[in-house]
Amino acid sequence: MFSVVAAQATSSAWLSGAGTGIGLFAVVGAQSAFILRQGILRQHVIPVIATCFAIDAAFIFASVAGLRTLTNQLPWLTTVLLWGGVAFLVWYALQSARRAMAGGGGMQMDDSAESSRRAAMLAAAGFSVINPHFWLDMVVIGSIADNFGHARMAFAAGVVTASAMWLTAQGLGARLLAPLFDKPGTWRVLDGTIAVILSVLALTLALRGVG
Repeated sequence: MFSVVAAQATSSAWLSGAGTGIGLFAVVGAQSAFILRQGILRQHVIPVIATCFAIDAAFIFASVAGLRTLTNQLPWLTTVLLWGGVAFLVWYALQSARRAMAGGGGMQMDDSAESSRRAAMLAAAGFSVINPHFWLDMVVIGSIADNFGHARMAFAAGVVTASAMWLTAQGLGARLLAPLFDKPGTWRVLDGTIAVILSVLALTLALRGVG
């Protein structure tokens, strides 16, 4: 009887985690814009998804285990991450704006595939970790997980499942849009849109930091 109750609690926690994860992750942000572009380019999509997922999974379980207390004990860490995130978003927004104005952001591959792969994975890590919204999500996840007691790791597993589903849907689903991007003009629109999204996010974070 006890095992049945425990199994039900675990299942309920997992489902709650999956629902919470979808609610937190299924938004268009800096990471989504980056994954979308990599997916359309068909450049290093799997490594990018794997990098984002590994970081998500590690920090989700760590948050549920008590990582959020770190930011409570070191409040300056939040400020450092916020302004680091602003600088990172501004830099990438400028790169996107440059491509939008100059054109040439099409489907051609980088001559140095290995270097490009490393750069893509580093950018994916940056969009995940150097992002105050990421840390806010981790705090929220850790706080909610406390409500599930011994089943809190099942809740974390549900959130990780949601992360895997969302990242895969973005990266592999974006490939279906590739035929629409045969024209250079379409790439300029995409890069311009990404530049606007990242600029708005950077401005929002900067205003929050000043306020």
